Amino acid sequence: MTKARDLANIISGGFTESDIPNLSASKITSGTFADARIAASNVSQHATSFDDNKIVNDISTLALRQASNENKAAYNTNSMYVDVFQDATGITNLTNTLRDSGEFISSGDGGTVGDTSNLNLLLHFDNNSNDSSGNSNNPTGAFGNSGTGPSFSTGTKKFGTHSASFDGSNDYLTFNQGDGGTWFGSGDWAYDMWVLPNANSNNTNYRRILGGHLTQDSSNYHQMGFYSTTNRIHTYNDTIDTTNGLTLGSWNHILVQRADNVMKIWINGTLDNQTLSTSKNFNTTNDLGLGHDGGNAKYWGYMDEFRLMKYAPTKTVGDALYTGDTTSNFTPPTEAYSLPSVNATGSFENNAITASSSTNKMGAIITYQDHAGTNALNTDIVLKLSADGGSNYSTATLTAMPDFASGIKMAKVNDLSVTAGTSLKYKLEFANQANGSKQARIRGVSLQY
Repeated sequence: MTKARDLANIISGGFTESDIPNLSASKITSGTFADARIAASNVSQHATSFDDNKIVNDISTLALRQASNENKAAYNTNSMYVDVFQDATGITNLTNTLRDSGEFISSGDGGTVGDTSNLNLLLHFDNNSNDSSGNSNNPTGAFGNSGTGPSFSTGTKKFGTHSASFDGSNDYLTFNQGDGGTWFGSGDWAYDMWVLPNANSNNTNYRRILGGHLTQDSSNYHQMGFYSTTNRIHTYNDTIDTTNGLTLGSWNHILVQRADNVMKIWINGTLDNQTLSTSKNFNTTNDLGLGHDGGNAKYWGYMDEFRLMKYAPTKTVGDALYTGDTTSNFTPPTEAYSLPSVNATGSFENNAITASSSTNKMGAIITYQDHAGTNALNTDIVLKLSADGGSNYSTATLTAMPDFASGIKMAKVNDLSVTAGTSLKYKLEFANQANGSKQARIRGVSLQY
């Protein structure tokens, strides 16, 4: 048995372990402890926990804002993935959804018109409420009244139930003053149509199909028609003539485009001349008309599916409209144009990104817009996350955040438990969507991992 020793009697040597069986921590006033002598629990019980989600969310928000301001395509860092849908490179598996050139994803299909934000006028000539669509006023000329507007024809039509019949006397359509300037005052534009010209019955040499003004042959504005003698398409103030003519008594497709100050004309899908002169623009103050020549009707024949498109400088007429680029031939439309429709449900995903290490928790911020109605988070807009390439998705509970911008909302989820993996994906689902009453637009996603 070891005998306790009085500390005062110890004048040499050292303590053995048995000499200090239990030493109060309060007696230790100097010196250091060797590594790993303090239990982890003794440290963590006094440490204040730190939640970094606020910082992560702020960084994600800034990344979304920067990507929006700079029109960046989808990209990822070591712990974040950002997409504001500048293009479609970052998304896949679009089911009943589409990416609009306005840089958002919505539930629906694009129809055959393409980007409706560029659609100024679409005329089906089908004698119903769907005759006129687009960002325009209805024509001031009346349909179906001899002497004031073209009549509807059921026997001769390209698509649908009717076409517009112009008699070459008093039949023409005009659009409200200023529309020409509002739609086409400068920049790039395109219009196309189907026409079936009749034989020249009144010996008028030049048959105007479209005019950008109502003052006779003003030298500054765009007009288009064809000569009775050759049936070649002619743009009056641009002095541009096509090599080939229209076929009388048959349907012909005409496409006219102004891009980078150059006019190009396609006849039945064939680019007729690639070295055309600088084009005039549409009148900025007077009316735009179909079938007239300075206020006098000059076109006799039929017209169907007339469309006017306005393009930003980066747009081309081939964008969502035709195959090929603006110097190529194309196949003319094989059906009547249709506007986009809204589907009740839809979904889309991102292309999987690879994390540097396995993760079992993920987060995200989304920006979205109530284009119509109010979309409820986790009901009308549902977010799911996966770390195993989409084999297993965990459904998030999104929480609203302060608005991202005027009219643009924001929501988040942090630390959602997912099946561990390195192939990271999100899936966004739409529900209860309906045209005009509930339509959501997803503007951006920042994935955290």
